Amino acid sequence: MEPFLFFALAAAVIIVFAVLAHQQAKKRRMALAAWAASRGFSFDPTHDSQMDDRYPEFKCLRQGDNRYAYNVMAGNAGGRPVSAFDYHYATHSTDSKGHRTTHNHHFSAVIVATGLPLKPLAIRKEGFFDKIGEFLGFDDIDFESTEFSREFYVKSPDRRWAFDVIHQETMEFLLASPRFALELQGSDAIAYRDRTFKPEDFEAALEVIAGVLDRLPEYLVKELKGKD
Repeated sequence: MEPFLFFALAAAVIIVFAVLAHQQAKKRRMALAAWAASRGFSFDPTHDSQMDDRYPEFKCLRQGDNRYAYNVMAGNAGGRPVSAFDYHYATHSTDSKGHRTTHNHHFSAVIVATGLPLKPLAIRKEGFFDKIGEFLGFDDIDFESTEFSREFYVKSPDRRWAFDVIHQETMEFLLASPRFALELQGSDAIAYRDRTFKPEDFEAALEVIAGVLDRLPEYLVKELKGKD
């Protein structure tokens, strides 16, 4: 094949993929706007570079550089303020010849303001490297439920707090729910994955956070409000 024809074909393929990607992004934005409207939330597709400053306690929002939220949906659910959004950050690598490559990362998250002074707690699906960590002695918090401990990796500097939040009813709820990485920190709770959500994933993430918060024992909520 002639070099000119090769480059022309390559350029045509790139253009086609770019057009398809643009169409998919537009279709997704419309679906997210519809979900936000169904919830009575606002919807803003533009870049918001202040999200990491508003929630500095969440490390997932402070990775890399060129950080910004987009497709931001905000409102109130069950009496709690909610922010739901897609998120971008960039990392960089350099090869042996000194050529620098930028890697763009995208994921989605839902943050719910609880109005309570929460202690740090992380709950996520247990992975292969977590199991290796257990073998090496870097253990997470285990619970009476073998099934829950096998399925979830739980970390907190306060074990009693972890057991107060994750009691039997909450364990059963999380086992029956879609999997998200969950964190309680400061006065907020976040649910996210390392990829962008479908509209129904935003709904599911919101329901998972609400399910955990609604199951906080009454004595614990009173104790937290007393400290506030």
